[in-house]
Amino acid sequence: MAVNTGFSGNEIYCLAKKGLSPGEMVIGNSVCSMGFIGTIGSGLKTLAGGEVEQVTEVVHEGRMQALERMQAWSDLRGAVGISGVTTELVQHGGSTEFLSIGSAVHRPGYSAPGLEFTSSSNGQELYCQIDSGFKPLHFAFGNVAYSIGLGGGIAGAFRGLAKGEVKEYSDVFNHTRHLALQRIQADARNRGANCVVGIKTSIIPFHGMQEMVMVGTAARHEAYMSGYDSAPATSDLTCEETWNMANLGYLPIRLVLGCSIYSIGFVGGIAAAFKSLAKGEISELTKLIYDARESALHHISRDADECSADDVVGIKTYVYSLGNGIVEFLAIGTAVKKMPGVTTLSENLPPQAVMQDKDTFINTAETLRGQNLNEASKNPG
Repeated sequence: MAVNTGFSGNEIYCLAKKGLSPGEMVIGNSVCSMGFIGTIGSGLKTLAGGEVEQVTEVVHEGRMQALERMQAWSDLRGAVGISGVTTELVQHGGSTEFLSIGSAVHRPGYSAPGLEFTSSSNGQELYCQIDSGFKPLHFAFGNVAYSIGLGGGIAGAFRGLAKGEVKEYSDVFNHTRHLALQRIQADARNRGANCVVGIKTSIIPFHGMQEMVMVGTAARHEAYMSGYDSAPATSDLTCEETWNMANLGYLPIRLVLGCSIYSIGFVGGIAAAFKSLAKGEISELTKLIYDARESALHHISRDADECSADDVVGIKTYVYSLGNGIVEFLAIGTAVKKMPGVTTLSENLPPQAVMQDKDTFINTAETLRGQNLNEASKNPG
């Protein structure tokens, strides 16, 4: 019987190198009323800002139902795992669909009595993880739905009249981002993992609020000490980067992040507007973004010191304008530490593990006649 799989040729090659073969694409979903979700976040909780726990719980449950139904898909037929797992939100008019998709993985000549693992990693990434000594266990995610809040918004507006950090916003953003990280750690710990690798972070607008969701692969690596069983290591390094660091003897120990919200101030905003009419540097904006960057990087340094890291690698920085002279500066990286006995099984990665697949379907009529629902789910409204 022919196999209908989501794995590409490069992924299938990498799976074969680890004694695995591709299986059927599997799907799970759950549909929830938009109206029901929209009413949960109303009330005094949103006035104060911060997490809207009722919405977090409903979205978490919807994602879990979709994942469980994917794992119960009838076409698994003795698969040892599911790789390339996703958890998505798709808007359908008055409802939200929670959707999970992956592809089954088999071990030729062996029919597993149950799934040994599920993973967010595609076939190429899975090769890198296994070759680095990481045993995949389970697709892990952590999410938090939050609101800046009317109260925080008012306080922030008054603080916005002066230059400098808008601490009300910084506190909300930093707290919620760390909540998502704590929850993906808890999910991994409950699965018997001592690390979560390949973490990807998304921030999704959701009914006047935002959801931050982190997804990755809960795994075990024998080089981690027992302390990581209660507080699993976390990493947003790509799996290829993880392989490179392991080849040099380093393992990730903590995803570190920092967020700072700064205002150019009412007076500074006017001055910058006038200066923008002439050539030359806008010193107010230069100083604002420099200070925001330094504050965010300070958060990262503090987190790295807490876990006794040797270095922080792969730092990525993002600057967003929140309007009215308010700027968010976000920095994310991974703290790493050299550990005895750590290396990779292979001396070099095969080219197929790092090749980028090319898109062979291009629909330029889409912008005129229709809308890509996957893109709509990432950019609702």
